Amino acid sequence: MPHDERHPLRNVLPSTLCAVLGAGGLTAALLAAPSAGWRALLPMTVAVLAALALTGLPARVPLAPTASAVAVASALGTAAQFPPPAETQQGPAGLLALVEVAALLVIVLLLARRAPVRQAIVLGSAIGLLESTVVLRLQLPPTVLEAAAQSAFFALGAVAAAAIGGYLRTLESRRLLAVREARRTQRLQLARDLHDFVAHDVSGIVVLAQAAQVVGAGRPDQVLPLLAQIEAAGLQALGSMDRTVHMLDGADATPGQPGPGGGEGRPQAYGLTDIVDVVDRFRAAGRAEVDLDIDLTPNHVGRVPREVAATAHRAVVEALTNIRRHAPTTPLVRVRILPDLSGPVPLLAVSVTNSAPSLHGGGAGERARRGGGSGLAGLAERVEALGGTFDFGAPADGGWRTSAALPIGE
Repeated sequence: MPHDERHPLRNVLPSTLCAVLGAGGLTAALLAAPSAGWRALLPMTVAVLAALALTGLPARVPLAPTASAVAVASALGTAAQFPPPAETQQGPAGLLALVEVAALLVIVLLLARRAPVRQAIVLGSAIGLLESTVVLRLQLPPTVLEAAAQSAFFALGAVAAAAIGGYLRTLESRRLLAVREARRTQRLQLARDLHDFVAHDVSGIVVLAQAAQVVGAGRPDQVLPLLAQIEAAGLQALGSMDRTVHMLDGADATPGQPGPGGGEGRPQAYGLTDIVDVVDRFRAAGRAEVDLDIDLTPNHVGRVPREVAATAHRAVVEALTNIRRHAPTTPLVRVRILPDLSGPVPLLAVSVTNSAPSLHGGGAGERARRGGGSGLAGLAERVEALGGTFDFGAPADGGWRTSAALPIGE
């Protein structure tokens, strides 16, 4: 059945079931009225109908006014039948009292589950007290102590109902907190995705625009190719934003159901095969020699989990972006994406190294050393969350190296 056709049925079934139970209860009450009496019938009917309405139509029936009406009806029923006549000790009146007690317990549970805290305490306590005194309509114990003990015993049911309702309230609060935390995590993830992917393309646009300004006066024939590269980089940035947003749209999809972004054809996370395109665009937009060593055999690609492949892609993008920003004159960049099967756990080794800049300028990690960026810190968190290790620093030749070791499973 389609996903959007199941919710109306789920909403109709409780209401229909409660309506059937209500109709059956009213019919049984009318049949029992001549024997039990109207004073026992009316409070029971009010309590049962209120409990069924609050259960079957929770969004339409106000909880606090309905619970207040039930409390008034129950109190009047107890007052009207006190002291109890001797003939009520047996027969239909006892059954009606037990049904009313059950309905009152349901209302106590709903108050503890859904009502504001103050209303839940006040109305729940009042209805719980009334529920514990319903039994006094049937038989009045010979002593006050016995009457109190009998009422206290029945009050345990109200305490249990309140405890169950409070537990359900706690579960709902935890669920809402988890939803808010998940949404916050998604927003942070989107921000990091835009930082990692779009910033890489935008920094390429800046480099090409600067190059166009340099060659514009002396070599105007080279401006048009640079403008074409700027246009391609801009389109790539727009495509990265679209792909990131579409992937986020599908993050809320339930298993087996398409998310808001669609089902088949929805963009997947970046992976190992996208790294080649990233390196090619970096090479075309700069002057550095880029040495790429990546093992893309189907056997190795198939063994790498999707999240690990996406993290490897992100590590390369972040490292190349930092090189473009902080070491644009570096003559050599080495990118290595290779499986490491030497240890007890197979790893995917990802490293990006640049040599020292040929002109005066900071290394690729200068900003990270000053604590001004969050890209490497966020990447380290993601790698460590997968059970891997992440490291960055300056080698002896004055360049910069970023490396990650990601477990790829057995």
